[in-house]
Amino acid sequence: MDVFRTPDERFEGLPGFDFEPHYVDVDGLRMHYLDEGSGEPIVCFHGEPTWAYLYRKMIGPLVSSGRRVVCPEFAGFGRSDKPTDRGWYTYDRHVEHVSRLLDELDLHGVTAVVHDWGGPIGLRWAVENADRVDRLVIMNTGIFSGQVNEAFMAWRNFAERNPDLPVGFIIQSGTATELPQEIMDAYEAPWPNAESKAGVAQFPQLVPISEDDPSVEQMSRVRDALSRWEKPALVCFSDSDPIFPPRAGQRFVDAIPGARELRVIEGGAHILQEDRGEVIAAAITEFLAA
Repeated sequence: MDVFRTPDERFEGLPGFDFEPHYVDVDGLRMHYLDEGSGEPIVCFHGEPTWAYLYRKMIGPLVSSGRRVVCPEFAGFGRSDKPTDRGWYTYDRHVEHVSRLLDELDLHGVTAVVHDWGGPIGLRWAVENADRVDRLVIMNTGIFSGQVNEAFMAWRNFAERNPDLPVGFIIQSGTATELPQEIMDAYEAPWPNAESKAGVAQFPQLVPISEDDPSVEQMSRVRDALSRWEKPALVCFSDSDPIFPPRAGQRFVDAIPGARELRVIEGGAHILQEDRGEVIAAAITEFLAA
C-alpha cells in the first residue's frame, strides 16, 4: 500500500496552532492526535475536509476549564498517514482506525464532540463504547439513511469532478466569516499535492445516496442506539448551513432522550468552529458544569 506522509515542516508556524503532536501506529499507519490539558477528557472528531486545526479556538478555553482535550485525526487527514488509493477509504475502516487510536489512550468519562463526518464516525464510536462515554456534543452533522438534499449533491458532484480538492477554498465556502489567506493556507497544510488528497477526495463519495448502500445498515444501528441514549447530549447547529440547517439539529434533539434544547449558534455556517469557536467552547463548558 502506497502511503503519503506530510512533511513536518508543513505544520510549522501555523497561526494559533502551537500544539505538540502525538502518534499511534495502527496497522502500519502513523495516526496523529492532539492531547492537551488534564481532567475529564473531551474527544473532538473533525470532518471533511478539515483536521485538528478546526478545533484550535476551542482547545484553550476547554483546557482552561480543567479538561483534557484530545483531537484524533482520521487516516488521510492532518498529520496522520495518507494512503493514496481512494478505494482504501471506507466508513468501517475510518471507524476501526480511530477506535484503535482511542483504545490506546484508554479514556473514560468522555465527552464526545462531533462535526460533519465526525458525526457518523464519532457517534458510532460513542455508542459502541458507551461505557467510556458520559456525554455527547453534536454539531452540524447527520446519520445518513440514503436520502440527501440538493445542496449535498451539488457538493458531492463538485468533489467528484475535482479530486485535487481546493481545501482552502472549500473552508472559506463553508464559513460565514471572511478568512485571511494565512488561515486558508493552514487548512491546506496537510495536503501539498493531489496524491495526498485521496482521503479528502473520497469522503463525499462515502455518504450513502441510496438505501441499498452498505453503510446505511451500520448508520441505522447508530441511530437506533442514539434513540436509547439517556445520558446528556448537547446539540449545537449554526443558523446558516444549507446542508445541515437547524431543523437537522432538532431531529437529533427529538431522537435522543438525553438531549437538551437545541442551541442555535448565530453567525455560523457549516464550519461553525471556525466562525464561533469560542462561543461553542463556552456552551460546552456551561453544559459540562450543569
